[in-house]
Amino acid sequence: MAVRCRIATRRRSSNVKVAAPLATCTKEEQRSVIRFLSSEGVKPIEIHRRMKFQYGDAYLSLQKVCEWTRTFMNGISSVTDSPRPGQAHPVVIPEAIAAVEAIMKENRRVTVNEIVAHLDMSHGSAQHIVHDVLQIKSI
Repeated sequence: MAVRCRIATRRRSSNVKVAAPLATCTKEEQRSVIRFLSSEGVKPIEIHRRMKFQYGDAYLSLQKVCEWTRTFMNGISSVTDSPRPGQAHPVVIPEAIAAVEAIMKENRRVTVNEIVAHLDMSHGSAQHIVHDVLQIKSI
């Protein structure tokens, strides 16, 4: 069953009564609301309108409401983001920092390429440790 989203040209009045708009919310909370309302058969445009009223400036776009409604209608029930492929985050562990620091103390004129060869780590990780963690500007 495909869910179609169209922007409504007319606005309907709502019978929804709320105490006060929510000041803070997470994406996961909003996705849970989308999941709940879509399971009750509420259309995405109505979900978006209600979320806009309730969450103020921190609401999801209509496009995202439609995407998540479609996702939930296809049987996915998780409200968290799926891990995406791409560049891995550099893992800077204390042992690597200590090893780079020891090499730097031993020879202040060592290059990042020499650190990479000696410790068998990526160039980006070595450069991150030297410049950002140890805050050594010129090497």
